[in-house]
Amino acid sequence: MLTKLTMTAALVLAAGSVTAETIEVKMLNKGEAGAMVFEPAFVRAQPGDVVKFLPTDKGHNVEDIKGMLPEGVSPFKSKFNVEYELPVEQEGLYGIKCTPHYGMGMVALIQVGEAVNLEAATGVKQRGKAKTRMADLIAQVE
Repeated sequence: MLTKLTMTAALVLAAGSVTAETIEVKMLNKGEAGAMVFEPAFVRAQPGDVVKFLPTDKGHNVEDIKGMLPEGVSPFKSKFNVEYELPVEQEGLYGIKCTPHYGMGMVALIQVGEAVNLEAATGVKQRGKAKTRMADLIAQVE
């Protein structure tokens, strides 16, 4: 009986020591990198973390970039001017855009664990200023 109780207590303590992190990303009209940006635009996370997008300035949303999600992750698109929480469970790269400001370069990249979909993500054609900004973000992938 004491052995079962000890094992249960050990499991509860071990489970409590692994906590998911919440990483905040601001949606801005103007930031350190210029106009129409996510800050930070590059995020490193672990499976189980949550990336919370904060509508610091109005007129922004969060949407996946087609072809830039790990296998098994469903496409998503938030409403405008609302906080959006993206739980990141699968390893890989998550390409993010603000729908109306995509051509102006409002993109972000989340690396969760290993970049298992790097080849597919780099093969996605970007447009406008997003092309340059995304190339800079992909250069930060480890």
